Amino acid sequence: MQQVDLEIGENLERHHTVGFSHSKALVVRRGAPFRISLPMKDRPFDTRTDTLRIKVMLGRLNVTMPVTFSKNSPTSCWGAFMDPEGLDATNPSVFVCAPASASVGRYTFKLLAFAHDKLKFRAMGKFILLCNPWCRADSVYIPFEDQREEYIQNDSCFLFMGTATNVVSRPWSMDQFEPDVLEACLNLLSVSPQHQRNKRMDYLYRNNPVYISRVVSAMINCEDDRGVLKGNWSGDFSGGVHASSWTGSGDILRSWAQSGYRPVKYGQCWVYAAVMCTVMRVLGIPCRVVTNFNSAHDTNGNLVIEEFYSETGKKLKSTKDSIWNFHVWVECWMTRRDLGGDMDGWQALDPTPQERSRGVFCCGPAPVKAVKERRIDLFYDIPFVYAEVNADVHTCVVSQGRVVSRSVDRERVGPLICTKAIGCPRLHNVTGDYKNVKSPFSTLSSNSSSCSSRSTLRRGTSKMAAILTLDKTPVAGGVIRFTLKVVNRQPVAKMMKVHVNAQIKEYNSSPADTFWENHNVVRLGPLDVKVLKHQILPGQYEDVVGDDLVNLAAVLEDTATHERVLAVEEFNVATPELVVQIEDEDNLALKREHSASVTFTNPFSHPVSGVLSVSGAGLLQGHANFRMFPLRPGGSGTQNIAFVPSMTGTKMLQASLTLSNKSNVRGFKMVTVRQL
Repeated sequence: MQQVDLEIGENLERHHTVGFSHSKALVVRRGAPFRISLPMKDRPFDTRTDTLRIKVMLGRLNVTMPVTFSKNSPTSCWGAFMDPEGLDATNPSVFVCAPASASVGRYTFKLLAFAHDKLKFRAMGKFILLCNPWCRADSVYIPFEDQREEYIQNDSCFLFMGTATNVVSRPWSMDQFEPDVLEACLNLLSVSPQHQRNKRMDYLYRNNPVYISRVVSAMINCEDDRGVLKGNWSGDFSGGVHASSWTGSGDILRSWAQSGYRPVKYGQCWVYAAVMCTVMRVLGIPCRVVTNFNSAHDTNGNLVIEEFYSETGKKLKSTKDSIWNFHVWVECWMTRRDLGGDMDGWQALDPTPQERSRGVFCCGPAPVKAVKERRIDLFYDIPFVYAEVNADVHTCVVSQGRVVSRSVDRERVGPLICTKAIGCPRLHNVTGDYKNVKSPFSTLSSNSSSCSSRSTLRRGTSKMAAILTLDKTPVAGGVIRFTLKVVNRQPVAKMMKVHVNAQIKEYNSSPADTFWENHNVVRLGPLDVKVLKHQILPGQYEDVVGDDLVNLAAVLEDTATHERVLAVEEFNVATPELVVQIEDEDNLALKREHSASVTFTNPFSHPVSGVLSVSGAGLLQGHANFRMFPLRPGGSGTQNIAFVPSMTGTKMLQASLTLSNKSNVRGFKMVTVRQL
């Protein structure tokens, strides 16, 4: 049996799959023809007597089609044709076109040549078929080229974390074009329970991005299957990698595949979402990573989150409901023919294992439009996503087992929902896509340093009030300064106990023990206001905060009536950045050696050391790791790196420094690589 010429260079260019040139197979997209050539060694092809047939196979599914001389091949079914104009009889070309609704997967084909109805020779080949957002007939078609470039082709991204008032952008390498990533993504479909239960039906359903996205959402976590990632929110990452240490999807997907599909340890929400985004982009489904700040996890479906504080301002863990400072999921772009057509567009999907959907830990696709319109009658998981962005928060102060103060905040959950902007490393606000209320952060950018003009919670009785605000955005190594304004709203003097409490907290859980507190008694005259200034010194927080956040709370108690009021502010401490510089960065060329430098200046009040890791899809093979020796407070260290670009286009060189206290410092540089 002969081999055909797959004309890989031409086909990859035509199908926008040049990034997969390292793959051993031809990678093409459905709904568009690809060309193969037939080496007719024994005799030239005679259009008068010779005919061709092609049999295409996906597992045990197959279709056989004649090769015609008509270019008008429909996008609704498989077709193959020859162009009679300029036909080379000794090396004729055949164009094969998969329908725009063909299933994603690894295909094989056989080409049969007949002369006077007698078989003369057979040839065979293989190709990988992906969805096609460039094809109008495809259910993942997205209309603008800059969107396709961002949501399919872009191999770098920024994940947004921190708090809504101090957003932190974290660089992430999507790695969809790195070696072995395509194969791992296709294997993910084959390892899934759906494929193992019924291969034929799985292959048939793979034509539908709704089905594919649910399979992938479940397979990114390992709770029900041989999925990619094992979650860990315990704080103990022994036996695996700290979730904050990952910088890209490639290492995770390769590790999973090379281990025989054992889950990679460990992931948290942004890792789950970023890896899913990579898989969906590989499969040809437009995808982006989305962050919801103050994201509610409503376990009982009542759209109410309850939080409890002690009478001295310590936050207590006494409910399964919670508010994550941020939660990260993905959106995929697709047509929803199963919902009648008016729910097309962005669909929310969440691979982080929180709640089961039809018995499986996955979430979505939930049409973002349906979330906004509260269409809880539609598929999939719309009530859960709706609660994440709309729940009310009831905050209670507890004394001797009894609730002594209760406040309700209807604005705290989901004040900012965002994703990366198209074509630049900035934040794009999509809150209005999910909610009818206008976001107070509509002009907030990823490098904003502004503080909230309102405290997270400052409601209480009408007799007194507490207003807690940060003086400025806290920065690592600096003093945390904040103001507590105490208000007496009555025309009589009051004595008040004032308790202020600071606890370290992870973004998704209740705080740990108190690391700083202050207790005082204040006398206020009638209708009086007092401003109390506080500060937390670097030595008091540097050893505990790291990448975590701070829960700051103040409780006022009227000593006469014992009435209480609570104010809360949760914030992150901005970490320093690595400075990445490229020598002669305007003249970066393919396959030529270039040099970069990474500089870190220690802002902390004590010496630090750590391990520096530098990576870049299309710039470096793997990671370059260096040990950074102790730097005194205020001291700087620089590491030089050589790299040889292997791909053209806009690329990201990123650096991550893991310090001895397990916190991470990051930096990046966007560069453009050109052909020589």
